[in-house]
Amino acid sequence: MRSDARSISVIIKYMELTSPNFQNGGSIPAEFACDGRNASPELNIADVPNGAKSLVLIMDDPDASRGVTFTHWVVWNIPVGVKTISEGVVPSGVVIGQNDFGNFGYGGPCPPVGLTHHYHFKLYALGETLDLGRDIPLSVLEEKIKKHLLEEAQLIGI
Repeated sequence: MRSDARSISVIIKYMELTSPNFQNGGSIPAEFACDGRNASPELNIADVPNGAKSLVLIMDDPDASRGVTFTHWVVWNIPVGVKTISEGVVPSGVVIGQNDFGNFGYGGPCPPVGLTHHYHFKLYALGETLDLGRDIPLSVLEEKIKKHLLEEAQLIGI
């Protein structure tokens, strides 16, 4: 009896977060910093997992002083069909949380002169849309992310 070996190829795609403004691990242009235009960079989203109902985006700086991570931008309930978050804009209908500057919206990189900081743009695909007010603490949002997380992607700029 003859056996035919068959090869099955499976391609697994993971969610991606990229920007045309800087490469992963590359320098964020000055126009997106606090002393530039302070506009958020364009972000492109690909391969959101099936079953996702919303996306969350958090930009933070783990190199902030005194060993405390500094949050620059918090946005949730981003529709899963969004493929691009345009420069300086957020999609309509999202919730914009408070950053550590005390503002609701994007706060660009603002490191002390001469120090290198890493800015993490973290994208989370959730199995739920979150019913949370915009003034909730980040810790509450992070608990909800953990509870409903399907997949995550990250883009780091310096």
